[in-house]
Amino acid sequence: MFPPMQPDVPTLDVRDLDPAAPLPEGATLLDVREQDEWDAGHAPGAVHIPLAELPARHAELDADAPVFVVCRTGGRSAQATRFLVEAVGYDAVNLDGGMVSWSSRGLPVES
Repeated sequence: MFPPMQPDVPTLDVRDLDPAAPLPEGATLLDVREQDEWDAGHAPGAVHIPLAELPARHAELDADAPVFVVCRTGGRSAQATRFLVEAVGYDAVNLDGGMVSWSSRGLPVES
């Protein structure tokens, strides 16, 4: 048997979010996609820190609030979540399905 493609990280499937209140009050939504992906459409109120910049910029996040991490489909956000949980000690959760599932689920998107 092969090891899993993504390391085990706290994960929540975007399809399980409540469209009326996708994230808990006070939580941070962190988008780790590249600038062109962000410009094409992102969740309102999300914080944008591309994955490659996260090690240098993670202090911009509220360390006391849960962080939900999103990318296009869930791969980069899993990497970011692992970093935030293991290296920094944040309460972080990967949003599996990413912005593809977010928008197909009818959750708000702005550009």
